Amino acid sequence: MATAGALHVGSRILLPIRRSTSSSAPWSHFRSHLHSKPPSAPHPPPPPPPPSSPALSSRFTPAFSPTTRRSGSIGSVVVAWYLGSIEARPVLTKSITAAAIFTVADITSQMITLRSEESLDLIRTLRMASYGILISGPSLHFWFNFVSKVVPKKDVLSTFKKMFLGQAVYGPIINCVFFSYNAGLQGETIPEIIARLKRDLIPTIKSGLIYWPLCDFITFKFIPVHLQPLLSNSFSFLWTIYITYMAGLKKPEAERITSS
Repeated sequence: MATAGALHVGSRILLPIRRSTSSSAPWSHFRSHLHSKPPSAPHPPPPPPPPSSPALSSRFTPAFSPTTRRSGSIGSVVVAWYLGSIEARPVLTKSITAAAIFTVADITSQMITLRSEESLDLIRTLRMASYGILISGPSLHFWFNFVSKVVPKKDVLSTFKKMFLGQAVYGPIINCVFFSYNAGLQGETIPEIIARLKRDLIPTIKSGLIYWPLCDFITFKFIPVHLQPLLSNSFSFLWTIYITYMAGLKKPEAERITSS
């Protein structure tokens, strides 16, 4: 009887063919599981990009750079310091402010009228600075306090009353003091000072009637009393350029001949 699973040619067996029994199938299946690698776990999603740092964002927003914030804070500190100085030492603070404004205004006035071969008159600038610290600053402090007590309201009618007092009383008096003070420091005699007042006072008052009413309206209407001298000094910068120019004019010719 022929052997199962063999290749027969006649009565000879040329090649036996072995068949794997069914019992080995489970073991081979188990062995394949032992040698095979476990399936890789799915990769987690990539983390979100880190938020941009303030240093990087500041490169693209220069308007909000630390330098701008620093300069703004310095300005706030200066303003707070100045307001505190006005509260603690009002007359001294306003006097120094007036001196600084008169100094810068006089230098500006000289540079406008200066010839190429001439140099700055620093003695004249010192005269203007001394007038600011000794007369202009203190007088403005007491004048504004006086006006606020005489006319305490801030309505439109009261504001016009204050403006009238400034133009009719304070303006002419302070202009007379200014020209007399400056001329006296230059060594002019009383007749020469009177002649200067006759020549320069009326034109100065007329110019003041053009320049000061609007400035006084803003000052009296919208500004607190303790800050009114500061704003008035700020407005007086252009005015001081003009009056320092007037004060720098030569003595009247006719008076010089008479005095000689």
